[in-house]
Amino acid sequence: MHRKPHLPSKPCQTCQRPFTWRKKWQDCWDDVRHYSQRCRRNARQLAREARDDVH
Repeated sequence: MHRKPHLPSKPCQTCQRPFTWRKKWQDCWDDVRHYSQRCRRNARQLAREARDDVH
């Protein structure tokens, strides 16, 4: 049986939900900041709203 307790994990920058390493991220794990497209979209929207509030 394959077990995965040794895989690295880190929190999502948008929602702070922890996510673990995936094979598709093996070459870019240090660059991965969001665990889903939904969090990536929300981060962009929050940044846009913050930028609009400043102006």
